[in-house]
Amino acid sequence: MPVIPVNDPQDPRLGDYHTVPDPVLLRQRGIFVAESRLVVRTLLTHQTLHTRSLLATRAAFDSLSDLLQDRLDEFPIYIASPQLLQNLLGFHVHRGCLALGQRPHETTDRELGLLRSASLVVVLEQVANPDNIGSIFRNAAAFGAECILLSPHCSDPLYRKAIRTSLGATLRIPYALIHDWPGGLIRLQELGFTTVALTPDSGSQRLGVFTKTLPPRIALILGTEGAGLSDAAADLVNRLVHIPIAPDLDSLNVATTAGIALYSVSQAASKSG
Repeated sequence: MPVIPVNDPQDPRLGDYHTVPDPVLLRQRGIFVAESRLVVRTLLTHQTLHTRSLLATRAAFDSLSDLLQDRLDEFPIYIASPQLLQNLLGFHVHRGCLALGQRPHETTDRELGLLRSASLVVVLEQVANPDNIGSIFRNAAAFGAECILLSPHCSDPLYRKAIRTSLGATLRIPYALIHDWPGGLIRLQELGFTTVALTPDSGSQRLGVFTKTLPPRIALILGTEGAGLSDAAADLVNRLVHIPIAPDLDSLNVATTAGIALYSVSQAASKSG
């Protein structure tokens, strides 16, 4: 595996790294960015995601050496100073390393075989904020959700900010797209999932009541920031559930809602199991 010192931010071999701040160009080139040693480790140890190249300071490279020895795949490793990384990318690189990965083939819910065996999945409708996407994936990893399904107009889980916020969970948790939203909710029900939508509506069932008797397979559905779940989606779900909050607030942040709901379901499942 070639280890290549670089001293010039205009080195043509670093061309793809000039696109790191531009999510549109990254997607057009079929690549995504893993930042920080923790997230780069996640990429390097992934069973299916392909690493295109690595750019790191000498100290960061040394910290990753256990994963770089005796690899069968071949990709260039560029060694640079912290100042070169900042000059090249236009921002400070946390922990001195980042890697470019090959974007995987887009997967739909019909193609995601895991749905046939999963017991807890998260479904997102038009969640457009990458910080919320990343936080929801992180919550899903923490509380045992096996995959995440996305409606059209959700933020890209492989967007740099989403990966960073998730601490690499968007690389670990399988996800798929539901193109015919909200029709895909019917397919989940046909697979045996109870579709459970989180709503601020106090007329719905309290989360604590819902978790007393859990269905065997649950799809937790969360809507976009502000507007919440669309009427078309809400009309198709099996259950509407709310988290009680102070009366002077109208709703919780969607990532916070996901974290509370996933924790509650996982705790109830562990007690019943």
